[in-house]
Amino acid sequence: MTIKPKFSALLTSCTLAATLSLPIAPTAQADDNFILAQAMNTDHIFHAASEQFITELKSGKSNYEVEYHPGGDLGDWTSLFEQTVQGAIPMTITYGASEFDPRLDLTWLGYVVDSWDSAREVYGPGGPMVDVYNRILEDNDLISLGIIPTGFGSITMRKGIGKVPTNFPEDAKGIKIRVVPTPLGVERFKNLGFSAVPMPLAEVYTSLQLGTVDARAFGASVEIWQMRDVLESYILTRDYFEHAFWLVNRDWWESLPEKERNAIQSAADATLNSVWDMAQNIDEEYLVKVRDHGINVVELTPEQMQKAKNSLYTHEWPYMEEIVGADIMQMMRKIAAIN
Repeated sequence: MTIKPKFSALLTSCTLAATLSLPIAPTAQADDNFILAQAMNTDHIFHAASEQFITELKSGKSNYEVEYHPGGDLGDWTSLFEQTVQGAIPMTITYGASEFDPRLDLTWLGYVVDSWDSAREVYGPGGPMVDVYNRILEDNDLISLGIIPTGFGSITMRKGIGKVPTNFPEDAKGIKIRVVPTPLGVERFKNLGFSAVPMPLAEVYTSLQLGTVDARAFGASVEIWQMRDVLESYILTRDYFEHAFWLVNRDWWESLPEKERNAIQSAADATLNSVWDMAQNIDEEYLVKVRDHGINVVELTPEQMQKAKNSLYTHEWPYMEEIVGADIMQMMRKIAAIN
């Protein structure tokens, strides 16, 4: 499957707007300094990863120095993805922007893994998903040095709703649930029996508070903690594993001396090993805080979990195959051990 022409057309149509609205960064090139930009605040794991990488690079054998831009001062996460494609920024930590390539919705695919151990094996350093994603990213002039984890997403119910869905689709009937604004988000929760409402994250708290929606999906424990005042239960479906990319512009990367590429990759690998431990600890710590706050945290039984998995494997995975192609989905089924 080839999507390059569609991506190129979209990128071309955005060029003028990007030029006028985004901060100007120097064109990526093999120089003694290079930009690393990420859009999250200094409490986010993206910042911790960036700072550790800078330290690792300084203590290694590289002659290069990092010009670090946190907190979105060179644009939000979507624009950083675009600027790295264009070569204006050589390196970023950001999420996959499926606006530019719909195959990047693969990051949302359900039940590839269901535990931190299996997540690290699949998405972590040396895991197979980096190669899968690079098959897509290379069409966009990008290379992923690794994957940054955030945590498992599950379902949470607002205060006063009085429902705790654990059997799908039966228990989900009539429940309006916020999903991420992607076609895959709607597809998943429609198949699980909910009434799916696509909505940006910025609108979710107020919508739960006002009862516009009854529940939210795609919620990692740290986000549930942030919205704890309007929530009453957290059902650990663990239906997807949230993660982001450590991206470099391919032309810039290939222009580097081999010694510098190796030094940068080594610094990134050392950082990733530490970040995976850090992310798991954060996810587990916030789950304890959510429970201690009084939110009802519910584990699915093995039978309930398998039933939810079977629904996604039967409906969502063939849907994704239409987007990414049979070859990639064959790789995904092997990774997830699905016959």
